[in-house]
Amino acid sequence: MEKNNNYFETNKASWNKRVAFHAASEMYDLESFKKGKSSLMKFEVNALGDVKGKSILHLQCHFGQDTLSWSRLGAKCVGVDLSEAAIKLGEELNDELQLDAQFVACNVLDTSKHVNQQFDIVYTSYGVIGWLPDLKPWAKMIAERLKSGGVFYMVEFHPIVWMFDYLEDEPIMKYAYHRKEVIYETYEGTYADENADIKGEDFTWNHSFSQIMNALIEAGLQIDYLNEYDESPYNVFPNLKENSSGYFTTKDQLYPLIFEIKATLNN
Repeated sequence: MEKNNNYFETNKASWNKRVAFHAASEMYDLESFKKGKSSLMKFEVNALGDVKGKSILHLQCHFGQDTLSWSRLGAKCVGVDLSEAAIKLGEELNDELQLDAQFVACNVLDTSKHVNQQFDIVYTSYGVIGWLPDLKPWAKMIAERLKSGGVFYMVEFHPIVWMFDYLEDEPIMKYAYHRKEVIYETYEGTYADENADIKGEDFTWNHSFSQIMNALIEAGLQIDYLNEYDESPYNVFPNLKENSSGYFTTKDQLYPLIFEIKATLNN
């Protein structure tokens, strides 16, 4: 676990550095968000429906735009993230927008040490599980934080996407689908602003569908559905094409870009 803690500390430092650049980026469009634009995409909105009066725990929330978007829809929300800088900005936005969300700075795997309540919904989205070395404690924590009959929902980049190295213009398949070893990368810029004056290092892990699904099932969750999509809401990989709905696809659509899982805790 000591080595994992070193990985987490390095990643936390990276995410703390990214926050200011992301807050100023066109991708996160904070000014439009402050004026009422939702950060939520069609997948999660369609999956969770009317959340008014429901409690939502948002895992790995970054600076909480989705957390606050759910709050605007009437949910009682708690957002959790590793980055203290992100959580500080989330709290500032919550106060500025006069919402009632709460934010907690902690490793997502330690959520149950910091958050005692149970929720109607646990939610996580886009680029999150790759920062975790082992999904079994993650799934166990999700089950701990759900009410009986509660819903877990995730929408995430497809495991195939993470088999590629994106450091060149043309993605190169480099990482095994079943790779167990940590992936170490150095970076300049950030996905929300390639020209940002920022550099650092990241540790990430690939997770297959069997790892994801089995971790959730072993934790006591019943899978309601798994869906895969050829489009991404975010233009964060090279050479994507915008489609008629304003989302992004690969030019040949040989593999899916995102997936969603909805599951229920029955105990």
